[in-house]
Order: sequence, then structure tokens, then C-alpha cells
Amino acid sequence: MARAHEALGGRWTLLIVREILCGSRRFNDIRRGIPRVSRTVLSERLQALVLVGAIARTDGAHGPEYALTEAGQELATLVSALGTWGQRWLVREPANEDLDLEPLLVDMQRRVCFTALPKEPFVVRFKVRGHHERFMLLKRTEASLCHQNPGFPEPVCVRGPLAALVAWWRGDRSFVEAQRIGLAIDGPRPFTRAFPKWFALYPFAHIGPAARETERVPRAL
Repeated sequence: MARAHEALGGRWTLLIVREILCGSRRFNDIRRGIPRVSRTVLSERLQALVLVGAIARTDGAHGPEYALTEAGQELATLVSALGTWGQRWLVREPANEDLDLEPLLVDMQRRVCFTALPKEPFVVRFKVRGHHERFMLLKRTEASLCHQNPGFPEPVCVRGPLAALVAWWRGDRSFVEAQRIGLAIDGPRPFTRAFPKWFALYPFAHIGPAARETERVPRAL
């Protein structure tokens, strides 16, 4: 256990594994999901994971690409266990947390329910308080994040504090409750009503805080 912790216990290491598990293959894609890691540290962690045999580095058409080996795939259970534990036991108060918009949008992009989307491509504008505007192009076949509208209709605008968007995405509050604390979806009613169905929430959103569960346990007399 000590040797495994030495190989995997460094800051960012398992987050890098998570990003590759979620489909990221190139350096910049991995970093988009972990915006606070420096390029130097990310490079070092990737090299370390290659050395211990958890990931393999290959030369792709547009530069180096990374993929999990059999040993790396086995880390999925560890990543899942950590996510479950954090969701259940750590305090969940988005308004008091230091949050980042980019990894949230990356996660939303990954979890688009394509069959629930309208037939014609369109763009969702994100006007999150305190952050630069971002745009998400949604098609029946793909979803992509953009710094500006690439030229498609823009019927929906998501605005409000990041904490409200996080609270809904993470399962801390229902969509209606998130709207009560500031999350707003502007646009034609059919689009605004359908918006929550366009995404499958954060993978651990179904896990409730331990406090709620223990409240249902009768105290011993």
C-alpha cells in the first residue's frame, strides 16, 4: 500500500487518471479538465504514470496521446471510490467553495444526452457571473465548447452564479431549487423546459450527503 501510494498519491495524479478515463487523450484536453494544474506539473505527472505502467504514450497525428494500460484501467475502481466518498462525506456548500467554470462545462459537454436534443444544431450561451462568456455547440452527433458562437442559432442562455449551476450539476439541489438560488435559463419555453433533459448529471450526483442518511437512523435510547 505504501508503494502504491507513493506512485499514485501525489496531488493531481488521480485527477489525471480520471480525465483519461473520461476520454481525454491529449495534453491540452487533460488540462482543460484540471485547469489549476501547471503545464510543468502535468507533464511530470504524466511521465510518472508512464513510468509505473499506468498509461501509455503514443505519437498521434497531432502530437502525443495518452491512454490507460490494463494497470491504469484498474484504477477506475479507486477513482470511483474517491468520488463516492467525497460526495457522501465532504461538506457540499458551493457558495463557500473556490469553484472553476471550465471543468464544469467540460463535464457537461461529456454528458450530453444526444437523443434528447432538437434535430437542428444550436448553441447555448453561458453567462456565468464573474466569468467570461462561453458557448456550447450542441448537435445530434457531437458537443463542443467554444469561446464564441461558431455561427449557429442561439436560443438558450444560461446565467446566474456558478454556485447555483454547480449545486444542480453535482446533485446538491434539484433544478427547481437551483433556479431559486439564481440559476436562470432564458429562451423559448420548449427549450428552457427541455434544458435539464439534455444532460446526464455528474456521475456521483445520485449519492446523497451522509448527514441526510444518518438523520433517518433512530438514535439509541
